[in-house]
Amino acid sequence: MRSSEQRGGTQGPDRAKGGRRAQLEHTGLRHGWTTGACATAATTAAYTALLSGGFPDPVRITLPKGQTPAFALAVEEMTGESATAGVVKDAGDDPDVTHGALVRSTVRRLAAGRGVVFRAGPGVGTVTRPGLPLAVGEAAVNPVPRRMMGEHVAEVAARFGVGADVEITLSVDHGAEIARSTWNPRLGILGGLSILGTTGIVVPYSCSAWIDSIRRGVDVARAAGRTHVAGCTGSTSERTVVAEHGLPEDALLDMGDFAGAVLKYLRRHPVDRLTVCGGFAKLSKLAAGHLDLHSGRSQVDKGFLAELARRGGADGALAAEVADANTGLAALHLCQAAGVPLGDLVAVAARDEALAVLRGAPVAVDVICVDRAGTVVGRAPAR
Repeated sequence: MRSSEQRGGTQGPDRAKGGRRAQLEHTGLRHGWTTGACATAATTAAYTALLSGGFPDPVRITLPKGQTPAFALAVEEMTGESATAGVVKDAGDDPDVTHGALVRSTVRRLAAGRGVVFRAGPGVGTVTRPGLPLAVGEAAVNPVPRRMMGEHVAEVAARFGVGADVEITLSVDHGAEIARSTWNPRLGILGGLSILGTTGIVVPYSCSAWIDSIRRGVDVARAAGRTHVAGCTGSTSERTVVAEHGLPEDALLDMGDFAGAVLKYLRRHPVDRLTVCGGFAKLSKLAAGHLDLHSGRSQVDKGFLAELARRGGADGALAAEVADANTGLAALHLCQAAGVPLGDLVAVAARDEALAVLRGAPVAVDVICVDRAGTVVGRAPAR
């Protein structure tokens, strides 16, 4: 998920470049597309064919940040009432288990006023447990891909002067098999894969390359005279930091899962202040002492969250519920409903862990925890 760059990147014409965009621009690896982007392309092609009788190939879509990639179709099928299009997922140079998977979308028109309805076809999972951003019983199609498909359906409908009322059935060839290599079964997503993605783009994963890019980001920020930088786990937390602190782009570090890389480099090359901002679940891992936040190398410790909840006033019954929660987000919701500030407790513990890694370096640290929508759910003031 990460990029490469030249070490010591404060010399030459790239000197002024910093922040997340520069990290991505300096990658030597090829980007790919999320399952959500592929599903959106397939849905757009299928609905266009259903209304026009012809499949656009390639089909062009607009991603959340404005990019407009085109996708070749691998499947084109028409029946009397529905149309199906398929796109083969290209994950670029990322070792994604879904690379090469065929993502299909079958679109059927519905009666006026029904809106857009999502169904799980073969190889796409169904949510069976609470704690995810989807209701139990829903197809495992995450909120951003749902929005992307809804927007593209609306655009196609407007072009042909009809209502945007459709049933979208998504499927992934061999998805049930592939899903066994993911965390879906443990999360209660059964029957296949999730349709994922918040930007539509898969950024290639390389531990060493991305850690190098973090170091370059710190070097550029320091060379530009920045005294306050932010380590963010992704684009949602980056937007939150900009809204909270108004930091310029060259003060933003896309640390991804590599919290330890940011802290260890700042220990040797300090700035006055570091804001750490990320999703609640990821930062709960930092709070528990993990410096690599990747889901394959560290897990949310619900027992640790239960202990924090007890310190925050949770009784034994609530602590037991937290320990048994399906996800970190579910644990947070339980505590929010009971008035226990688990978000703040995680933020404080994450800040204290960060300070421990800094080992007395002159860097003040504050932490902001956000949910999937970017809402702040926990804070720890600078210390």
